Parts: sequence; structure tokens; C-alpha cells
Amino acid sequence: MSLEQRIVLPHSYSPKPGEKCFLFLQGPHGPFFDQLARLLRAAGSSVWRAGFNAGDEFFWSDRNRFIPHAGPVEDWPDHLKRIIDEKGVTDIVLYGDVRPVHAAARKAAAVRGLRLHVFEEGYLRPYWISYERGGSNGHSALTRMSIDEMRRTLRHAEEGLERPPTHWGDTRQHKFYGAFYHFLILAANRRYPRFRSHRAITVRREFRLNLRRLLVTPLQSVQRRLAERRLQRGGWPFVLVLMQLEHDASFQAHSDFKRIEDFTDLCLKEFAQNAPCYHHIVFKAHPLEDGRSDIRAAIFRTAERLGIADRVHWVLGGRLSQTMGQCRSVVTVNSTAAQQALWRGLPVKALGRAVYSKPELVSDQSLGDFMRHPKLPDRAAYRDFRDFLLQSSQVPGGYYAQRSRGHALRVVCDMVLADEDPYESLAAGRAALRQQLADQVK
Repeated sequence: MSLEQRIVLPHSYSPKPGEKCFLFLQGPHGPFFDQLARLLRAAGSSVWRAGFNAGDEFFWSDRNRFIPHAGPVEDWPDHLKRIIDEKGVTDIVLYGDVRPVHAAARKAAAVRGLRLHVFEEGYLRPYWISYERGGSNGHSALTRMSIDEMRRTLRHAEEGLERPPTHWGDTRQHKFYGAFYHFLILAANRRYPRFRSHRAITVRREFRLNLRRLLVTPLQSVQRRLAERRLQRGGWPFVLVLMQLEHDASFQAHSDFKRIEDFTDLCLKEFAQNAPCYHHIVFKAHPLEDGRSDIRAAIFRTAERLGIADRVHWVLGGRLSQTMGQCRSVVTVNSTAAQQALWRGLPVKALGRAVYSKPELVSDQSLGDFMRHPKLPDRAAYRDFRDFLLQSSQVPGGYYAQRSRGHALRVVCDMVLADEDPYESLAAGRAALRQQLADQVK
């Protein structure tokens, strides 16, 4: 039986007075949203899913509560309005808030007073995920909070909070689910003839890149270790540039750059003009970099033109500890990985909008001045910022591996059902139970 033949069209349903009605949109690749929905149903809530392609459809087990959107994305806002009215939607759940279908949902939730639940990769990744309301990254409530406000909220919290997570890993599973999701769109998308990815490339190429990324992971691990060894033995001071995916929502929506090459060219130019001549610059690739733009070649072309190619290095993605433990300073657009530098007390220059863009944490110097004499962050302020995140919006676990997904779901379901958002809950002193659950994953 084909995927299309197994679909049962949703029937009309009206929630009982006072009952929550959740509408799920696109989530992380894999079963995380489906498992969360089962918990919400068990709690007595009504749960629906709107899907835009065969990948969304495959990872939703309740076929009677699946609503396909087969039309173009331009028709989605009107379709969403009908769904909200017909189903009595009170809450919208999504992963990231800037892709077109989610931006429309964020706008609709604001206009109609609905709760918007936003999941994202963790601000303290890779061992946490983020859960917020109203928006994430540049739309997060964190961007409107000062360090002093966070400190006032924490004054009744436990001193010196530490919650080291169990060291699970999600990278391989992330790559697998990404490749499988795009395979489903290629192989079983006949019900969605108007579907267009929010990415700039075709779904076919997206699938090929995901598959290639999955297959070459062992080789890349060897290449990364060799590059890290060269850095360790080189003996020269270096600035570390944290790369991001050009198509990433944070890069596109919360910075003034449109191409990653614009960012790398700026870094190279300022480095060539301002850094001491014995310093080097290291570009650390994103762990999910798939080579769609061949940014490595672009970096070295610019380096050759500037006459600094012998001082420029490229390291494939992976864990940052080995490279970051040796660097002098860090430059990024708005990568969450910059928080690993702040935790180490390293100077950070952020060229985009990020939740950690606080005057106590990131340098306000020009990029040229930062390359010469980077300003150190306030380590005490960062400890308070980190503790605030850990006690509020950061959920230990992950989306992709079965074990890490289980840890996250045990904690996050209560947060989704709560009347208060994570920041309000902490301020009101009602985060204790969540704290106890999170502590169990040490």
C-alpha cells in the first residue's frame, strides 16, 4: 500500500471548553514531534498536525489528525486561518520560527493571542535543546533581557548551579534523518505537487548532499583530527572563526549577511590589515556543512589575493574543544557555539544578533580592533547568563538519538502544558520540579 493510500483525511473536531488544542507544524527531522504529541494527547489535549510534504506525513502516526497543505506556500496563511477557526486551535508548536510557513504562524499567533511554542537547537548545544514561547534566536525574549534582570531572577535560585549532561551524541542520527526525510519527499510527494522547500536548492540536491554528508563522516573525522594536530603543533597564536550554514535561519534572518562568503571575506580582510603578522586565522566548519557552496575554496581564493594564504587554515566540523582550547579569540555571526568560548573566558566578536549579545559578554570593538587587541568578556556575567538559561529554556537531551530524545521528552512535556513560559516560571520560583527531572540525566 502506498503512502498516499494510507492517508485518512481529518474529520471535523471541536475541543471541549477549556481544553487545549495544539497544532503542530514542521519539526526536527524524525519522530520527536510525534512522540511529544502522544504525551499531550495522554494529558487530555487535542492535537493536530499540518504537513507540507511526504516527510512531514511519514513522521506523524495519527492519520486522523493530519492536515495536508498541498497548495503553494502563498495560500498557507489563509489555510492556517481556517484550521485555527475550525479546530479551535489554542497553541501552535513549531521548530524554528523564520521559514515562510512558520513566520506566518508566528504572525497569526501574535494577532489572535495564541500560544506559540518554539523549539530550536540548544543555545548551549550539543547537550541541550531550546524551548521558548513567542520566538527564538533574534525573536527570543532573551534579546530583551539584560544581565542584571537575569541576576535578579536568579537571586532566589541555588548558588553555583551545575548540570553536566550525559554525553550522548546526535550527529549521526541527525544526518540520517535529514537524508531520509528528503528521500521521502523525492519518492512519495505526489500529494504535494506545489511543495517548494524553503531552501535555495532543490530537494533532489538537498537529499544528495545529506546522503553524501552521512557517507563521508568517517573520512571527515580522520581529516579533522589531522588538521587539529597541525594546529596543535604549529605554535602560532590564532583567531578562530566559527562558521555557520549559509541557509541557516539564524544566519539569514538575524544578521545583515546574505552569503557566508561576505562574512568570510570581511574576516580575512580585517585580519590581513590588522592582526599581527605572526598570527594565523582558523575557519572551523559547521558540523553539518555539506559543501553546497564550497566555501573552503572561496576562503583560500580570497586569502591568496590578500597574500595571507600561509596563515589561513580550514578545520572540518565536529567537537570544538580541541580547537577552541588553543585559540586566542573567536569571531562569529551569531553561532551558539560562541558560548563555549565565553565559558572559557575567551574574547568573542559577534557580527549578527544573538541571545548572548550582551555588552558584558561580546566585544563592542570594531572587527579590526578586535583582531589586534580583543577585549575579554566578564566571566561572572557569563556564568549568571548560563545559569539563567539552564534553569529556564534549556532542556537536557536532543531531537534525534533515541536516548537523548527520551531525556528531553520527559522534561519538556510539562513545560509545554504549563501556563507560564520558561522565563516566567523561573521568575515565579516554579522551576523546581523541572530542575529535579533535569538533574536525573547527569
